[in-house]
Amino acid sequence: MELLLATGNTHKAQELRDMLSELPVTVFTPDEVGGLPEVIEDGTTFGENAAKKASSAALHTGRWSLADDSGLCVDALGGAPGIHSARYGGTHGDDQGNNHKLLKELAQVPDDKRNAAFVCALALARPNGEIETVLEGRTEGRILNQPEGEGGFGYDPLFQFTEPNLVQTNRCFASLTSTEKSAVSHRGRALRALGHELFAILERSP
Repeated sequence: MELLLATGNTHKAQELRDMLSELPVTVFTPDEVGGLPEVIEDGTTFGENAAKKASSAALHTGRWSLADDSGLCVDALGGAPGIHSARYGGTHGDDQGNNHKLLKELAQVPDDKRNAAFVCALALARPNGEIETVLEGRTEGRILNQPEGEGGFGYDPLFQFTEPNLVQTNRCFASLTSTEKSAVSHRGRALRALGHELFAILERSP
């Protein structure tokens, strides 16, 4: 199975490629197929946006396509930045600006009220653009008062993983190795759910 990763985010593409390495797929990025048309992400949920991107990529290239839409949902902000996570600070993909705004918005929020979750929706589209499946992964944590760690991207330097776990609990996502992060991350969980379905999808697909 040849699978196109319908994302222009190089960090996401690398994470997805690494996580898919054990599945029976040959992975391509947009650059490797001549690029993809821009998609207006006007859905109201992560799943709607992921499905729109996957369908557009499949129709454009005639390939099975996998799209991700993900973000950070903070309880004290009513779920924001949510589907607007990538452009929260005003410019799409400005990690520093997004993190600066998040810390500003939470400046008066006490530590015990800074609960948050990373959410990832993955949509898999057939070559004709039909959506085969949409899966979601979620990881619970809290927002730190200042960045920590040297790795990761996006909101990783501010997100502390709080779920019970012997290795990663109470560690910032930006301090985890890629293997440690994929074991508990929202994207890793969504991809593992996809992996469980992928063999059945292949069996019933010509």
